[in-house]
Amino acid sequence: MEPPEKRKVMNALSQLLSELAVQATNAANATREGATHPEAKPENDKDTRALEQSYLARGQALRVAELNEQIQLLRVMPLRSFGPDDPVAIGALVTLEAEKDVRCLFLVPHGGGNELSIDGARVFVVTPQSRLGAAVLGRGVGDDVELVVRGVKREYVIAAVS
Repeated sequence: MEPPEKRKVMNALSQLLSELAVQATNAANATREGATHPEAKPENDKDTRALEQSYLARGQALRVAELNEQIQLLRVMPLRSFGPDDPVAIGALVTLEAEKDVRCLFLVPHGGGNELSIDGARVFVVTPQSRLGAAVLGRGVGDDVELVVRGVKREYVIAAVS
């Protein structure tokens, strides 16, 4: 499996995070409107529905701000090229191979846990804080990496870093 072009991966990740930010913005707006709607007026001193909705709206607004900050940081992140002797670092596109499995990872500071499909290839976005990201960080081509995938321990070899 040939890994996709790194710029395409970065663009797809930025697009996905932008879509998540739009969804979170819509949810925050709807929740805020619900909290301030006249029907949300407390019926008695024990009725805290509007207060709870306002807390939820605040949390959603913070999530939107966090996503927008991550998008901006990814947009200015340099996409350096990695050679076969370079250790895995932030911005690396890593190809892992096992007997019957090939995985492509994109190591970035934000957006981990997402899966992207680019030109027919699946790319898993990982951060250095994740177990998988920590396992490959600082390693090089030819190094073995032990991972637990769906409860099964597997050994992978770093086949390429770009």
